[in-house]
Amino acid sequence: MASSCIAGPLLLAACSHAAAVGLATPVEYQYHSSAVTPLSPAQEDDVAVSSSALHVRLLHHDSLAANATPAQLLARRLQRDELRAAWIISKAAANGTRDVGLSSGRGLVAPVVSRAPTSGEYIAKIAVGSPGVEVLLAMDTGSHLTWLQCQPCRRCYPQSGPVFDPRHSTSYGEMNYDAPDCQALGRSGGGDAKRGTCIYTVGYGDGSTTVGDLVEETLTFAGGVRQPYLSIGCGHDNKGLFGAPAAGILGLGRGQISIPHRIAFLGYNASFSYCLVDFLSSPPGSLSSTLTFGAGAVHTCPPASFTPTVWNPNMGTFYYVRLVGVSVGGARVPGVTERDLQLDPYTGRGGVILDSGTTVTRLASPAYIAFRDAFRAAAADLGQVSISGPSSFFDTCYTVGGRGVKVPVKLPPKNYLIPVDFRGTVCFAFAGAGDRSVSVIGNIQQQGFRVVYDLAGQRVVFAPNSC
Repeated sequence: MASSCIAGPLLLAACSHAAAVGLATPVEYQYHSSAVTPLSPAQEDDVAVSSSALHVRLLHHDSLAANATPAQLLARRLQRDELRAAWIISKAAANGTRDVGLSSGRGLVAPVVSRAPTSGEYIAKIAVGSPGVEVLLAMDTGSHLTWLQCQPCRRCYPQSGPVFDPRHSTSYGEMNYDAPDCQALGRSGGGDAKRGTCIYTVGYGDGSTTVGDLVEETLTFAGGVRQPYLSIGCGHDNKGLFGAPAAGILGLGRGQISIPHRIAFLGYNASFSYCLVDFLSSPPGSLSSTLTFGAGAVHTCPPASFTPTVWNPNMGTFYYVRLVGVSVGGARVPGVTERDLQLDPYTGRGGVILDSGTTVTRLASPAYIAFRDAFRAAAADLGQVSISGPSSFFDTCYTVGGRGVKVPVKLPPKNYLIPVDFRGTVCFAFAGAGDRSVSVIGNIQQQGFRVVYDLAGQRVVFAPNSC
């Protein structure tokens, strides 16, 4: 399959027996055999360093969860994914509630690791403070606040490595409650009456919360590049389903206190990109994944062709894209229209959110049902099967074992099929978004692409084969 940059309005396309993420540019499909990798036991990954950048190989969370079975891990990930998607959909669809707005060379690179083989959650490794203490932060394009657990810890969950102690950092600085970044927190921020400092409180869709001080600190990126005066949260009271190994969240959303915007404010190019490699890659750790900030973020296959993001004035944190339709076997599905997927800027209803933290893509119910039925018809010879347990979340599954599946594809099976057991059962990695109409493109469909966010130009590109 030849490498090419993608242009035009975003189009979610499915081929016979396969689904692919692409754009509205016509493509020529070629037949080849693709074997779907079954869910496999945990294996330990290595770390590699290149001369031009530091790359952290994908780390399977299973290697850190010695007492959990693959089935248990899958159940937990699907639970987190469902809670996250439900929160994003309900928050984006809420009327009358405005979120933090978008504020309107060099490059910083952070290595990225995958939290788990089937979770699709990715973690960035960054050093915090002076001297720098290495921490793992869950990468999240759906939130704007970056925070980590800090001492003294009134309540903290287990994490990989020691909890950051700001008393040992010479670059730690408290923030006044009237500082612009504190005010940018909106209802999530406030002041400490005694100290006159900034306090934040943030809740997530799964019931997890973090409370602490908004401060200024130095972050150290790959290659030893240090950036002082970044606004981050120092969480002293944290509870919920965050879980090891992550010590907190790396906020990449559109809000003005997100790391991309703060870095841009300090003189870097206002862009960032990531490449999420297959978390089922074989052999484990054979591919690398990176998150890049600044001018280097846009270096994809030439010429880079962007599609504009869509602005939701009711929910300024999320990145919306224009999804114009769905095709199966190269033919547009007539039951899916742009009207089913477009954002109403007046009510904040509808639209399609691009999210790094959601695993399974959710589509507005009318679009999903039409898409799913067309896919089932095209994949009839694979023999659809019913499954039970946590994986019953999926309604379209096939048992293919280790055999090759002959499909006319634009993308490999990893972008549309998720393995759910050792027998080679795979499920169509899409779901309905319910009656609330907001759609979310998850990271299964983003794997293997260099996804570039040009914040100043308010546009995004999916560059294949640019990892």
